Amino acid sequence: MPLLFLNELSCDTTCDPARAERAMTDLAQGVLAVLRADRAGTVLVSKVPITGLQIASGHPIGKWHGNPRNRDLWQRLLRMQTRWPHRVVFPDGQGHYDIEYRHRGAPAEGLGAAHLLDGLGVSLAVEPGWAADQVTLEREQLVDDAAGAYRSETDEVRVRHLSGIAHCEVHGAWLRASVELARRGSVDAASEGAHLWERRAALFPHLEFLPHVEEQLRNLAPALVRPAGRRLAELDQAVASWNPHTEPEGPRWHSHVTGEGETRSRAYCVFTDLDGQPRTFDTHARFTPGPGRVHFRLVPENKSVRVAHVGRKLGI
Repeated sequence: MPLLFLNELSCDTTCDPARAERAMTDLAQGVLAVLRADRAGTVLVSKVPITGLQIASGHPIGKWHGNPRNRDLWQRLLRMQTRWPHRVVFPDGQGHYDIEYRHRGAPAEGLGAAHLLDGLGVSLAVEPGWAADQVTLEREQLVDDAAGAYRSETDEVRVRHLSGIAHCEVHGAWLRASVELARRGSVDAASEGAHLWERRAALFPHLEFLPHVEEQLRNLAPALVRPAGRRLAELDQAVASWNPHTEPEGPRWHSHVTGEGETRSRAYCVFTDLDGQPRTFDTHARFTPGPGRVHFRLVPENKSVRVAHVGRKLGI
């Protein structure tokens, strides 16, 4: 299910009419090429309705689709799934308030959402920087340590990007893989948490789940299903490749995994284990959008991970 996020930084800029027309035509052709690869799942997400888009200053989209040669492209764009604003595809309408993405110092809402939800950023190539199949963003996010204190971390991330049909060809392997995953029913193909629970034995053979996690997975918001599933798959892969004899300290986790501080651990992280005994599950991995957490404990005797919580950060 490719989510295409329109980059608002590429809209309503100053450029000549001919360039604006060409950029919109190229973008429309690229988006429709993605649609042909996955007609059922492709969604174009924008900050404003596409019918109100300002291609460039003084050049609304009406000028473009009013041109007879663009009418067929426009009609096909209108028939595809579109949503707005960007936050509507986040769980329960929430935004990613603990993470900010910037491009050359400017907040990049659409491109940031594309990175968070493993989608594709799309832009009007009104300037050379947007004529690329990848875009680099600066990401600043709040992370919490074991004591519950927050600190800011900044790094660079790359986002899949498209501004014309040639970029669709570049991302063709990713698109085809997405369609194939959907056909086979993998973690990346899951659109409902029920899929993760019902196929847990095949998807996560090295994970065990406390009984109440079934309800948590089944009730995951659609935008959280793939991120949560991927984090569970990473935990499964980490423990599968773990050799307790040569790595007594534990598996090499594939994402940021930490424990809780003593106060939070006592208050929120004690669960009734499978044998009926209370145990602490304070080790946790993160997933976004929002403060998603997977709480678990390592079970060395089974060479497995036992999951006690999949959902929002405990205690908030």
